[in-house]
Amino acid sequence: MISSDPSKVTTHCFDRIHIHHQRQLKVARANGAYQFLPHVLNELDTDTIITEIKTSGIRGRGGAGFPTGLKWSFVPRNTGKPTYLLCNADEGEPGTFKDRDIMRFDPHLLIEGMIMAGFALNVHDAYIYIRGEFVHEAMVLNQAIAEAYAANLLGESILGTSFSMNLTVHRGAGAYICGEETALIESLEGRPGRPRFKPPFPAVEGFYQCPTVVNNVETLASIPAILRLGGAWHAAIGTPNNTGMKIFSVSGHVNRPGNYEVPLGTPLKTLIEHHCGGLKHGTIPKAIIPGGSSSMWLMADHYEVPLTFDDIMKAGSMLGSGAIIVMDETANVVQVATRLAHFYAHESCGQCTPCREGTGWLARVLQRIEHGQGTEDDLPVLEQASVHMAGRTICALADGAVAPVLSLIRNFPDEVRSRMMEKAA
Repeated sequence: MISSDPSKVTTHCFDRIHIHHQRQLKVARANGAYQFLPHVLNELDTDTIITEIKTSGIRGRGGAGFPTGLKWSFVPRNTGKPTYLLCNADEGEPGTFKDRDIMRFDPHLLIEGMIMAGFALNVHDAYIYIRGEFVHEAMVLNQAIAEAYAANLLGESILGTSFSMNLTVHRGAGAYICGEETALIESLEGRPGRPRFKPPFPAVEGFYQCPTVVNNVETLASIPAILRLGGAWHAAIGTPNNTGMKIFSVSGHVNRPGNYEVPLGTPLKTLIEHHCGGLKHGTIPKAIIPGGSSSMWLMADHYEVPLTFDDIMKAGSMLGSGAIIVMDETANVVQVATRLAHFYAHESCGQCTPCREGTGWLARVLQRIEHGQGTEDDLPVLEQASVHMAGRTICALADGAVAPVLSLIRNFPDEVRSRMMEKAA
């Protein structure tokens, strides 16, 4: 599957985002977009494509890190029902801002990946569920999709083949919970975005009770390179079970915040010091949130941990969406945790009692501490409430809500007590 024209091969999601007018179809095609699509539609079949994706070892880039090829293989065939492909472009996790760059700077890479995935899964109707606040990105996507239809890259008999697929952009209404795949499906069906019980899993019974695959923007944008260069090529990048490149959105107290696409397995310290220019103050981080606000904080002794799904999990956190928030010695960690607690209390859908009531309690207790009205008894209350929330709800929002609280009280109890005294004085 090696291209005869290496100069036009896009190997990583960010290869073309800096090209002027890359969002336009003529520019995208001049730089290799859709070049390999005829081969996929004419020469490959479902089994071959899914095998390549499995061989690549790519894991979902949206947060859970589930193997993409395995997810695709779960889709039942010959059910008599249509199969749907949904692109999760909600990207509501605080600290994450990578998918929006793919959509606004190189939308045709995403569209091409969705066409290839749709062909592999026998999908004829696909949707991009985009975060409601991404007004500009939705406009860019719709313009790119219109160009793709005009060029017979979407619609009936794509490029003269027997494969047809429609693609529609659906804007959400600004609910964080709709980043969870079943809440996304509920919203897309026209109901309030509330997570569903699993099983059944979406691959078997999802959108309108039909087989459904939900993949993240970065995941789908990685498909064209994998199919063109082969699964073994992708598997050779990174580390075993954590293959390929990954985009990390780095923010906080670093000199050069931004998106960085590096091989999985790159040490956290290398990313921060080499790519991001180091910390603004000091040389050792006070705390680092490695996978978006819903992940447990890493401390200074984790500074050299390899950035892989497995290594971050061993360190007691999760890689998540790849949103790295760096806090140096100047950070007010009590204020950070309080702000995040308010966010989760606001974004809870209210369906599960532990989450609906617990997130509110966490926010109120932390706010009381922040305003100098806390007591020593508040620390065990926060700990007990967090323990009784995690793992007791339909989705993982409650788990995400307790992560900053537990990180704060377990790693910085003295700062919490000092904050109480400082405010009270």
